[in-house]
Amino acid sequence: MDNTPHLDSHMPAPAPLEIVPQRFDRAPQAAVNAGGSKGDLAQARAFPWRLALFAPALAGTAALVAGMHAWLNMGGMTWLEWALLSLIGFSFVWVALSVATVIVALAGLALRRAETVTDAAPLDVALLVPVYNENPSDVFGNAQAMLDDLARQNAAHRFTLFVLSDTRDPKIAADEVSALRALRRDAPAGMDVYYRRRAENTDKKIGNLHDWITGWGAAYDAMLVLDADSLMAGRSIIALADALAADPKAGLMQSFPTLIGAETVFARIQQFSNIAYGWLLAEGLALWSQSEGNYWGHNAIMRTRAFAEAAGLPRLRGDRLILSHDFVEAGLLRRAGWRVRFLPRIAGSYEETPATLIDYVLRDRRWCRGNLQHLRLLGARGLHPVSRFHLFQGAVSYLLSPAWFLLLLAWALLGKNETTNVISYFREDNPLYPDWPVMTEINAALFLVIMYAVLLTPKLMGAGIIALHPKAQRIFGGRRNFLTAFLVEITLSVLYAPVLMIQQCRAVLRAALTMSEPWSPQSRTARGHDLGTLLRFHWLETVLGLILAVGLVSGLVSMWLLPIVISLVMAVPLSALGSFNLARHAPPALRLDSPNTLREPAIVTRARIERDRMRAHLAGQIETPAE
Repeated sequence: MDNTPHLDSHMPAPAPLEIVPQRFDRAPQAAVNAGGSKGDLAQARAFPWRLALFAPALAGTAALVAGMHAWLNMGGMTWLEWALLSLIGFSFVWVALSVATVIVALAGLALRRAETVTDAAPLDVALLVPVYNENPSDVFGNAQAMLDDLARQNAAHRFTLFVLSDTRDPKIAADEVSALRALRRDAPAGMDVYYRRRAENTDKKIGNLHDWITGWGAAYDAMLVLDADSLMAGRSIIALADALAADPKAGLMQSFPTLIGAETVFARIQQFSNIAYGWLLAEGLALWSQSEGNYWGHNAIMRTRAFAEAAGLPRLRGDRLILSHDFVEAGLLRRAGWRVRFLPRIAGSYEETPATLIDYVLRDRRWCRGNLQHLRLLGARGLHPVSRFHLFQGAVSYLLSPAWFLLLLAWALLGKNETTNVISYFREDNPLYPDWPVMTEINAALFLVIMYAVLLTPKLMGAGIIALHPKAQRIFGGRRNFLTAFLVEITLSVLYAPVLMIQQCRAVLRAALTMSEPWSPQSRTARGHDLGTLLRFHWLETVLGLILAVGLVSGLVSMWLLPIVISLVMAVPLSALGSFNLARHAPPALRLDSPNTLREPAIVTRARIERDRMRAHLAGQIETPAE
């Protein structure tokens, strides 16, 4: 029987705040006028950046589609050829947009102006940490580090920490309460710490946050939402609070979390990419989105009353819960007139990443289901066009994998020449017979080079900037170490890409054909998977790779598909490699080091110490008096 304390036994006095459920079939009257001179200026600043983003991306896509059309249209276009051309255009435009985002970022950096934050009245800020069967020593250790760092900053704002538990495991719940007592004992003076465990985890994370708002939200001007693996330096938290306080028409400020704690091959790839290239994409996104930014569900601050009045989520038809709620909430806040801004230059915001390929895919399946749900919301009344674009882009990020797979399939069926064109089984007298062009080795090579070049351009540009700046080289361990890490990351990313493509295709099919995805806590520790698990998880990629390999050997498939074939055939070994601990066992040149691994941020070091101390407490090595 579960005898752990529930509900409000560790909470302050109630301060209820009503959440107004929104409607998608009717636009509300804007609660806030984000216009005026400042709003007009923001829109005027946004327009040239948006033009610089979309114009070259659309022009480049149009040029590619026109060239492909001229190639395909040798004997007239059939519906199959039109379908192939549409897939090429659909796939390429999103890749072109990522390149254009980097170009926008570079232009913005060249014109960079320092932003000043004016003095504003201090805020009462609630730090919210929703948890679900997480490791209590990690959650409360991180919390201790953040509170200590905040106390050292001497901020004008007032901060209160809430751990909001949806934990179902009684043993973990008991450890949470024990960790709470230790945190309360050691928390800095003036920093209140509260804990609530729901009896029922209705509506998952969003229900958890809604219950806090309706129970205690009225007492706080703002809420800063964190994930269980989030970690923020005190200066980062204060910077977000300052930015929100200084802009009375801002409803939400999103930071750019960088990745920490990566030790395995797969996690180090994500971390290196996030730090070496991600900042450029983030800078570009901030420039063109301006007041129509997005929300990623954590490491962001928002006005509590604005959220309650404008972002309450209704149920979808069939009483379905909105899963990827963050994008939708950002759109609803903007619809009500509140500004939603992305602030990538605020340093000190961190999160962790899944340690293995399998853990990453399991998390990705949940995100896929939620993002595809956004397609149903594109027609919601009153949304800003940029908010609609964010929703659509989130869904497309998963639909691109099926598009790429269909292109791969078409390429394989076209073969190497006229005699190996598998589609030629159509009879000449069949009106559907496609007069397919010959996929020569030169054409195949050119197509592959164009696609890979555009895909890798954002990484190449980011790496080029670092390689040309001595200071940037030093924080990556020097030019040689950086370039070695860059080449290793590029190679491994190219190898993993086809495997991830197939896994995302499976995720899209699961979302389309099944009603739900298991909700389990993310694995945050590096652990290998046994051979049986690897085979069950990657059998489809392996089989597809073997089929393509047979085509290569028999001369039916272009040799330019060899890199993709190798990746698919090697899916199981690649997945196993992903769990190898680079941080402990690899030579320095192959560790994919980045600034956060070479010089660990002070808040990360502090959090590691506090996690160890909390772990010792929960193991009974440190006594804590009962409350």
